[in-house]
Amino acid sequence: MSKRDDLIALYAADLRDKCGVNPDMDLLTKVTIGCGPAIYNADSSTVAGTSESEIETVKNNFLIKKLGLADGPALTAGIDAVLETYGRANRNKYRAVVYYLLTRHFGRESVYA
Repeated sequence: MSKRDDLIALYAADLRDKCGVNPDMDLLTKVTIGCGPAIYNADSSTVAGTSESEIETVKNNFLIKKLGLADGPALTAGIDAVLETYGRANRNKYRAVVYYLLTRHFGRESVYA
């Protein structure tokens, strides 16, 4: 297996164990590929859920630019809901898992079709 396949398996396990979600592996793979090289860097592969600047980055670069959503309070509420699902006390919130959950939360799976 490639390093990316190993990471996708890790993300799927996180979704099942920490989020109680049975992942759509095809969508998870596409979201992971969409993250690009960020998944291989220890710092950029995770989302700091307590950092306001990190939340803004997720909102602007992923929700608005990638998913094509309009800016508004619903975006921040969606991020909060996803971080709550993932577990705020969970230290490592993988970017690909957060993006997968956000894609499902906002019903934007078609972006990856």
